[in-house]
Amino acid sequence: MAKNKTFETESNVADFINSVADEAKRADSFSLVEIMEQQTGFPAKMWGPAIIGFGSCHYKYESGREGDMPLAGFSPRKAAITLYLTQDPQKKEELLQKLGKHKGGKGCIYIQKLSDINVDVLKEMIVNAVDHAKTLYPNT
Repeated sequence: MAKNKTFETESNVADFINSVADEAKRADSFSLVEIMEQQTGFPAKMWGPAIIGFGSCHYKYESGREGDMPLAGFSPRKAAITLYLTQDPQKKEELLQKLGKHKGGKGCIYIQKLSDINVDVLKEMIVNAVDHAKTLYPNT
């Protein structure tokens, strides 16, 4: 079985954010760290080379694949800020409709900048992501 590429590291979060070339994305990333730490109650940690995660849980799929992942996280990618917020499917669409300007993938939400979205809705989504992960993976 392939080794997971994303795992918690000892890399410095502030150093990583300071390496982001786009000044606005860098500022938004520091704001997101504050918001996510407040909403999750967990400190920011680096996961792999480019994901900032908060908390952790151990997952195991029916396929047998298992590993650890952050309860919530984000990455300031070149194209967009990617939010990793696994949502309860019943709440997901309702919250996304209120979030503001974003694009959605299967498990990710892409935003260009914090000012494009409703931060209060984001805060609710962060709390929901942590609660949902704890429901899916109760040994967290």
